[in-house]
Amino acid sequence: MGSRLHSASVWALVLLMWSAGVFAGAFAQDAPQPRLRTTPLAITTVTGEHRFTVEMAISPEQKARGLMFRTAMPADEGMLFDFGRDDIVTMWMRNTILSLDMIFIDRDGRVATIAERTTPFSEAIISSRVPVRAVLEVNAGVARRIGLRRGDRVRNVIFGNGPS
Repeated sequence: MGSRLHSASVWALVLLMWSAGVFAGAFAQDAPQPRLRTTPLAITTVTGEHRFTVEMAISPEQKARGLMFRTAMPADEGMLFDFGRDDIVTMWMRNTILSLDMIFIDRDGRVATIAERTTPFSEAIISSRVPVRAVLEVNAGVARRIGLRRGDRVRNVIFGNGPS
């Protein structure tokens, strides 16, 4: 219960600071953030290995901005949100133009839950429902196309098993 409360408190504070303009100097309010550092990521499903190049959202500002205002994303790219430790994570689609699949991943690099075809611009909360280390956002439809299921393996440097 404590970690849920801590996670919710941290995100509430980030959102409050964002709405108060604390991060306004870092990003224009109506434009996507600059492209972030990228790293390779691979997902192994029953249909084989699927490779992506993912932007790494690590700082609170990068995670708060995410893919907001992006109008397109290549099919083999995504954004990986690293929370540094397992916790219940909540996301939303505020100011996000693209429909996305959100893949919630535990500390061992296993898919814990999947939110497919999220609704653009929605402020509805999307929860991991279980503790996770990271969230991978990819274009809507990718999870279904690659046959992604709970328990599938994700390889990336943050899980200590980056693809070769």
